Amino acid sequence: MQNPVIKFIVTFIILFLVFFYFNILFLGIISPGNYYSSFLAEHLNYIQGLRSLLLSGSAQILEWFGYDTIYNHVDLLVAGKGTIRLAYDCLGFGIMSFFTAFVIAYPQKLNQKLIFLVSGILVIQLLNIVRFVLLALFWNKRANQIIDHHTVFNIIIYIIIIISLYFWIKHTDKVITQHA
Repeated sequence: MQNPVIKFIVTFIILFLVFFYFNILFLGIISPGNYYSSFLAEHLNYIQGLRSLLLSGSAQILEWFGYDTIYNHVDLLVAGKGTIRLAYDCLGFGIMSFFTAFVIAYPQKLNQKLIFLVSGILVIQLLNIVRFVLLALFWNKRANQIIDHHTVFNIIIYIIIIISLYFWIKHTDKVITQHA
């Protein structure tokens, strides 16, 4: 693994698979069934924590715009508009796994990685909240069967991530060449 490109690719793939499948494994452990852990489900359930944060954030923004909302642990209802159900696939763990694996695998100083990683994940989730707000206001499941909002959102997010990574790498390479 002397070649830095090969090292990056292997590290990225391994990290992505670990992050992605850890979240799926954890979801299986906190869901009632064969390997259910009530301790993890009640005390370390970061999946439900993120879901609650996204629902409450979406509800708060809608209330700032004058809408009446009600939400529970999975649903958000906007009075006179509609309801959305926040499934596991809506939380963005796949996208965050990709982004996190890339940033960690890329050869860069730790403080630069941390700043970019935290800000990137915050932007991903802020855009997710914007999506939920728009879906709660305008999505009609029966009328919009042709458009899959998950696919549209993922395409937009991956385009934003790729552009962000491009500029981050370009800036990183520029800083490294200036110090060399």
